[in-house]
Amino acid sequence: MTPSVTEPAPTHSALLETYRAAMRHVAGTVYAVTTAQGGEPCGILATAVSSLSFDPPSLLVCINQAASLHGPLASAETFCVNVLGLGNRDVAEQFAQGRGEERFGVGEWEQWHGLPVLATAQSSFVCRRAHRHDFGTHTIFIGELLAARHRPHAAPLTYYDRNYIDISHAPACPA
Repeated sequence: MTPSVTEPAPTHSALLETYRAAMRHVAGTVYAVTTAQGGEPCGILATAVSSLSFDPPSLLVCINQAASLHGPLASAETFCVNVLGLGNRDVAEQFAQGRGEERFGVGEWEQWHGLPVLATAQSSFVCRRAHRHDFGTHTIFIGELLAARHRPHAAPLTYYDRNYIDISHAPACPA
């Protein structure tokens, strides 16, 4: 048996850079997370969204505390998670480049429960904020589902290595 070799602990900055590089190579669905504050729409793009529970139906949404949506979302009772499809790349690019209400200048936006909901999204989930937890640079928002809709034949917009990719033609796994 070969004796184990202990590697020196990486510096904090080296660990962060390795983490960022590794996470760039984890493909993620692109979401437009939205709410309203004072009747004005607010939103950002996110990839840190996950199903939490089926009973009650709920989602986790992780938002950087420095993000423009953080304050409005922290004080909102409701929010929407719009799962962007391949046909929503223009919305993603507008959200990435625009600020404030101008982010909503592209796409077909509707109002549900007083929130901006993208009519052409692959799926949309309107949630009531049930809990929030601060951790490091982010806040984890837990939302209980109030309403949802889904377009079954829409392929998701996916982000990988700083690019949008089309996974709709990925090979099926062999049985």
